[in-house]
Amino acid sequence: MFSWDDSPDLNITPLVDVMLVLMAILMITAPTITFQEQIDLPQGSKTVKVEKPKTLTIRMDKNQKIYLNKDTYALDTFADDFVNQSVKFDKNSEVYIRADEQLKYKDVMYLLKSVKAAGFEKVSLITL
Repeated sequence: MFSWDDSPDLNITPLVDVMLVLMAILMITAPTITFQEQIDLPQGSKTVKVEKPKTLTIRMDKNQKIYLNKDTYALDTFADDFVNQSVKFDKNSEVYIRADEQLKYKDVMYLLKSVKAAGFEKVSLITL
């Protein structure tokens, strides 16, 4: 029988558990939802092409052999040979020098100096 004097106990623990699970699911899935709007981009000018800058890679192994494209040079004659070969290349091109880590510092700097003396200004050393 029901009495108005009884105060019912409310057990809200299951409700809180369900709400926490739903909130966790929402927090996990919300960042992965991506919205993609359809955007119509304006037409650009087709008269100007972006040119990839020309690069030249010079490699020197631990035996002081220098490789330029498919040619091989010795370190002591490289400066003169490179000056003669440099007329084939654009002086504004970027030159990348890859040298073995076992080489002496003075040998790498000699190679760098030889390339700069041939008229190339954008010379970089490549490391790992």
